Amino acid sequence: MNKLLVFFVVLAGLFFSQLIEAQQSPKREFRGVWIQTAYQPQYKNMSPAEMRGYFIYMLDCLQKANFNAVIFQIRPQADAFYPSKLEPWSSHLTGTQGKSPSPMWDPLEFLIDECHKRNMEFHAWINPYRVTTGVNECLAVSHIYYSHPEWFVTYAEKIYFDPGIPDCRKFICSVVKDIVNRYDVDAIHMDDYFYPYPVNGLPFPDGNSFKKYGNTFYPGRLADWRRDNVNMLIQNVKESIIGTGKIWVRFGIGPHGIYRNKKSTPDFSGSNTNGLQNYDDLYADVLLWAQKGWIDYLVPQIYWEIGHNLADYETLIYWWNKQSIKGQLYIGQDIERSIKARDLVNPSKNQLSKKMEMERILPNIDGNCFWYGSCLIGNYGGIIDSLQNNYQKYPALIPMTSHVDKKKLPDAPKKVDAEWTPQGYKLMWETKQKKEILDRPVYFCVYRFENKEKENLNDASKIIAITRDSEYLLPYDNGKIKYKYVVTSVDRLHNESKKGKKKDVKL
Repeated sequence: MNKLLVFFVVLAGLFFSQLIEAQQSPKREFRGVWIQTAYQPQYKNMSPAEMRGYFIYMLDCLQKANFNAVIFQIRPQADAFYPSKLEPWSSHLTGTQGKSPSPMWDPLEFLIDECHKRNMEFHAWINPYRVTTGVNECLAVSHIYYSHPEWFVTYAEKIYFDPGIPDCRKFICSVVKDIVNRYDVDAIHMDDYFYPYPVNGLPFPDGNSFKKYGNTFYPGRLADWRRDNVNMLIQNVKESIIGTGKIWVRFGIGPHGIYRNKKSTPDFSGSNTNGLQNYDDLYADVLLWAQKGWIDYLVPQIYWEIGHNLADYETLIYWWNKQSIKGQLYIGQDIERSIKARDLVNPSKNQLSKKMEMERILPNIDGNCFWYGSCLIGNYGGIIDSLQNNYQKYPALIPMTSHVDKKKLPDAPKKVDAEWTPQGYKLMWETKQKKEILDRPVYFCVYRFENKEKENLNDASKIIAITRDSEYLLPYDNGKIKYKYVVTSVDRLHNESKKGKKKDVKL
């Protein structure tokens, strides 16, 4: 073998080893979890103190496994997990809709503060149209249903806002504006519930609103009208968020995992699947929303197994990866089904590792969101252990939201020192206070390298802390080993300063 060939073999080996390492420990990756409150009876049986304790326990578990985002359901059915003048307290919080917590407290404010202490994003998850989840549910006398009964329809014994009525869209947008104005949320989130999942043989009762508001659509274009109604809601919600002035607050959608089946599309552009469809059955044109810039991220719920005969996970993740998405694309992962399903090549293993491998190797996918939260916190099938010890062993920054703001990167900290304090030996730094909010540092990355080691800020294994504090307690060991610390600044859109401030420390 000649020297040139040996050189290229070595170079290729180095490239692939770095590629594998990047896949195993990406520096940037959305790591989210959906925390539902509907159909979760435990909350209404907790006192405020018990609930705060549970939330702290939950967030501590997620922090240990290096999660960086929580998507929490704060408006499950036109009621609220926070004090609101627009909607009543949620029955899923206190057991009775409209009944306030006793003693009074604000779960939303508490959760946001606790998430941010751990440098996790808080995404406020709302369900736009759902009002009841079954028969014989009692609505609070203050519920908007009693003020405007003409806004609502009953379908399969459940009550919904009629998506075709413009006043319904205005009201939902007012709820969103209220949340964004009053709280430091990082995003507004909606999942897959738009028009309700169809019940066989039962038409959705929106004939009256179609006659009144669908005059620009021919009678045979009811489906197009319904899609247009949801399109307008999504566009209006995005405009409402921007209208608050908080342009850093993102808007994300977690849609059903199938956009359209191939057989349903004239150009066969859909996925090679055979299941319920966003576009045709839920009237949610999620790709249009992404292309128009009305949403900032998509999290398709690809909950099926690899090899599923109607909706194969592998088919779907490759299909979504090929779409032209303006913004970011994450994958919704079902914990139970991933743990229960056997790997098709090695039946002794479950499918989690294969799914994580595909998510990380595909170039247009920026992370995962896991369903569902209590399953994760309960460590179902060892899921938390597996993530903490393998796939999320090191911290990760959330991918940059560069399509929102393309201004310069934040400045690195001005000064880094190591000092003795009553709490111990601390790394401490200062920051420049910028006038523009988007130019201000929100959190900091602390990297540690051995004395003569080359600094590589793309190596996630060198991140020892991601913090909103301006200090870090050092693991002092009588000054035996010399380390080099580098501290960088990160802004609200997760842009990191190009360089960091350095400090050599003997520990």
